[in-house]
Amino acid sequence: MIFSLTTRWNAGRHETGEAMLDEILALGFDHVELGYDLRSHLVPGVLSRIKTGTIKVDSVHAYCPLPPVVPVPHPEPFTLASPDPRVRASANHHLENTLRFAAEIGARVVVTHAGNVDMSPLSPKLVELTALGQQYSEAYDKIRMKLLLTREKAVASQLPHLYAAIEKLMPLLESTRRILALEILPSWEAIPTEVEMEKLVKHFNSPWLRCWHDMGHGQIRENLGLTSHVRWVQRLRPILAGMHIHDVLPPASDHLMPPLGKIDFKLFRDAAQDDIVRVLEPSPAATAEEIVTGLQIIREAWLTQEEHKQG
Repeated sequence: MIFSLTTRWNAGRHETGEAMLDEILALGFDHVELGYDLRSHLVPGVLSRIKTGTIKVDSVHAYCPLPPVVPVPHPEPFTLASPDPRVRASANHHLENTLRFAAEIGARVVVTHAGNVDMSPLSPKLVELTALGQQYSEAYDKIRMKLLLTREKAVASQLPHLYAAIEKLMPLLESTRRILALEILPSWEAIPTEVEMEKLVKHFNSPWLRCWHDMGHGQIRENLGLTSHVRWVQRLRPILAGMHIHDVLPPASDHLMPPLGKIDFKLFRDAAQDDIVRVLEPSPAATAEEIVTGLQIIREAWLTQEEHKQG
């Protein structure tokens, strides 16, 4: 089973792509995901390592390389579902550049965030109450219901923007033969939800549009009483392109490596056996030792019964 490590972990502390990738290679990884903070001066070194066959890029997280117009690395400087047409146009333009870059380097998947509903965020208040041990209190239930109802009403005007944007991207997806994977995000304000994801992929009926599951985000959604993490991973398996893998300390501290969190990775063994991209996504603050230990724990959790018998 092949695992990648995201360059989000160490891109910020290197001045050459070679040094960045060599640090990852030293941990035993020869596959990576290029993160949304890959600055342009790191690209030549990345191309050099790819050319020699030292490293393989499985996925690229939009927008990558970091666009010059984005001063601070962030996965959502522009989004396809934004209510602002200028923002959507920028998202489309930079996502096209990311797709072409992915095709150039042989990455099969481009991961992107689609956007957020234009509403006052309420998910952070659920996190706060859950952390205080007040989940399902009267105050919690009132905020949760307001969140669900407000989002359901507000998202109706933005989902058509997402459909239209993907329609425009589809010819490039087909010509480059790259998969565009929309990531499940931790807040309920994010677009799309799991149900919306299913409908979107079914509508386009294309192998080049898929879902990207983030284990940490899914666990946070479950911790807040919004979804069932395991059930949705199983349901989305037919349209799953890959996963970001990290642990979560309840209710919402993520990008940890096990055993620092509480996710039971054994519950996701079946989905992990599929032909998907598996990317460890630790915090940049994670130590090399934590990553190596975390990978060992995940590998052990995802061994099949036959592999266990073989020792």
